[in-house]
Amino acid sequence: MTWETVIGLEIHAQLATNSKIFSPAAAGYCDSPNEQVREVDCGLPGALPTLNRTAVEYAMRLGLALDSKISPLSEFARKNYFYPDLPKGYQISQFEYPIVVGGQLLVDLPNGEKVIGITRAHLEEDAGKLLHDVEGGSGVDLNRAGAPLLEIVSEPHMCSAAEAVAYAKTMHQLVCWLQICDGNMQEGSFRMDANISLRRPGEPLGTRCEIKNLNSFRFLEQALEYEIIRQRDELESGEKIIQQTRLFDTSKGQTRAMRNKEDAHDYRYFPDPDLPPLSIDEQWISQTRTDMPELPRIRKQRFSDTLGLSPYDAGVLCATRELADYYEATLAAMTSENEQTTTAKLCANWIGGEFSAMLNKHHLSAATANVSSTRFAGLLRRLASGDISAASAKIVLEKMWDSEEEADTIIKRDGLEQISDSAALEKLADDIIAANPKQVEQFKEGKDKLFGFFVGQMMKATQGRGNPAQINQIMRQKLTPDS
Repeated sequence: MTWETVIGLEIHAQLATNSKIFSPAAAGYCDSPNEQVREVDCGLPGALPTLNRTAVEYAMRLGLALDSKISPLSEFARKNYFYPDLPKGYQISQFEYPIVVGGQLLVDLPNGEKVIGITRAHLEEDAGKLLHDVEGGSGVDLNRAGAPLLEIVSEPHMCSAAEAVAYAKTMHQLVCWLQICDGNMQEGSFRMDANISLRRPGEPLGTRCEIKNLNSFRFLEQALEYEIIRQRDELESGEKIIQQTRLFDTSKGQTRAMRNKEDAHDYRYFPDPDLPPLSIDEQWISQTRTDMPELPRIRKQRFSDTLGLSPYDAGVLCATRELADYYEATLAAMTSENEQTTTAKLCANWIGGEFSAMLNKHHLSAATANVSSTRFAGLLRRLASGDISAASAKIVLEKMWDSEEEADTIIKRDGLEQISDSAALEKLADDIIAANPKQVEQFKEGKDKLFGFFVGQMMKATQGRGNPAQINQIMRQKLTPDS
């Protein structure tokens, strides 16, 4: 018999608020240790927490996107444990009464879509972190202590490492799309804990182990694949799985035990006496729903339904909200709304291709691109009209990227207009045919691949500016006049 893998994820998304969840200290990433710490963050006597309203709204935003219930009354509790980077000796979190309950996330998999259930999402404060030097010393950095977190807990609905990665990527896209988290995994803004167990089909859930603090999708996949093999080997050898918290050693590609896994009662939860219950009325929920952006899956479907884009092209453009916005702005600047379907594919190809490549090369997002959507639309208009070739358009884009010049200025100054003069192209074709009699004879004998040679000679002679469609047509007529 085979083993069945059962996986659930706990995702910690740091909310993109200006200040921390219970104090006015800055919440952004900071390289200098202990620069962003206030009395509340380090647990000084008499310092009282004040809840950040924006953090609440961000949690509600995600809950609405996941079709969850927004709790009209939720409660903060103290989660007691002792660790060097937790100065208060407890973490303020939500336990029995979280702000977001239930919900689901639709995930695209190679064999179709799968619905992953959401158990809950709750607000909490982050802990600090330990810094270790090469000489063996350690220090505590409390910059992150008190940063607002939204912990998103899935149901154990994933059956493989690949499914878990697909779910995590979809959730990452969503929190970034909603602009509630910057998604920076290197800085710890989006990190994952994976709960995994094995069982025989039809049996109850097995004993789970939790793999903590995974900060890349690749590490998540590697850690789960290793843990599946480890647990399977132990079970098949007759050993029992110990409920543990484990860490993933990225250098060895292995998980290792950190501590035996605690249960909820080990944390001695109790309601925080300094924070009243959080009350959310229907008007606040309704206003948050009104302010929600169009969600990525809905926008992707709209691109396919109204613009005729393939699911693949629509998916590429909706990878980020900024790229989807840039695409729509470019398309609107190119043509009127009634004409957009004729240029939608061209625009999608260039924004998903050359434009995205430039963003990656310069480590930018669509929102910070050097070329505005209006300027880019000017370039694509000239390409769509046949005034320039695709090769010339690439050259123009690179020059636009490094300057404030418009496409028309660069095309005119550098002589990049496409050659579409039929008489001139026909004369050039005659000259190339006359200069290559051997290739002409071989082509007529059946070596059809040589047609590409003649087209290539035409493009070379025009320095890539010849109209490709005309060149193909003219050369075909010259070489096969009877066809």
